[in-house]
Amino acid sequence: MYMRKTKLYKFSAKSLTFHEVRWARTRLMITGLLIGGAVLWSLIDINQHYGDVLGLGFIQQTALVNENRVLQNQLQFLTHQLNGIQKQLNLLGDKGNEMRLLADLPKLDEDLRKAGTGGIESRIDFTSSISVNSLLNNLRSTTDQAEHELRLQTSSYEEIEGAYEKNKVRFSHLPAIKPMDGFYNKNGFGMRFHPILHFYRLHEGIDIDNEVGTPIYASAEGTIDFTGHQGGYGLTLEINHGFSLKTRYGHLSKILVHEGQRVKRGELVAFSGNSGLSSAPHLHYEVRLNGVAQNPIDYFFDDVHASDIQN
Repeated sequence: MYMRKTKLYKFSAKSLTFHEVRWARTRLMITGLLIGGAVLWSLIDINQHYGDVLGLGFIQQTALVNENRVLQNQLQFLTHQLNGIQKQLNLLGDKGNEMRLLADLPKLDEDLRKAGTGGIESRIDFTSSISVNSLLNNLRSTTDQAEHELRLQTSSYEEIEGAYEKNKVRFSHLPAIKPMDGFYNKNGFGMRFHPILHFYRLHEGIDIDNEVGTPIYASAEGTIDFTGHQGGYGLTLEINHGFSLKTRYGHLSKILVHEGQRVKRGELVAFSGNSGLSSAPHLHYEVRLNGVAQNPIDYFFDDVHASDIQN
């Protein structure tokens, strides 16, 4: 009975010793981990404090994250700014089309204006994050379109300027004013019964009635082509305006210019009379395009007079 009790006591002692050893080992491991963690944390803190002297890369990683955030913000801002510029260029293009119509030029084709827009096939992989890659491609596409629109509008406005200068010269040579004050028959151009010859014939101009000595003005800029007597027209003056246009002034009493002289619209060139085949004092006035008689009334601007040009 005593021997059984002794063996039971020895078994319990061994069990307690085993558990104590295991717990001591666990405490040692935990202590080691805590000490190691503390040392590692201290190393990281010292490394960051002294500019990553150990080359662990934590500071660089943080800097890259911050740099990436700043880059995205700036790309978004630039894209917004470029979109605003693109809208202004579109408005400029619309205004340019209005000016092209005023300059007698065709409007720019809408497909031509959109030709610079990039598509999916023109996208580039910048080997960056998806968001940055998308921003860079959008920025590139918007920049390309704005650059295309700017080149197009620059060329268009140069064309408008050239057309305007050409039109300005052409308009200055257009016989647009009535050359003399007085009454004229709006149906005076064309076939009519001649008051002296007494048969129907083509009347290639209009007759402006007024007394002898009424001032006559050049109806447009040009060069004096002829001065002198010319059959039934009597004392006659002819002006070459260029652009295949000429004007003729007949039945004059006096001519104030000479052949080869340059004259401007509204410049005094002669006085009316009753010379040649004329039944009463008047000015016979013709406009010819490529040598073919035109109705002078079609060229008149009734609200513009020689006195307005001179003033």
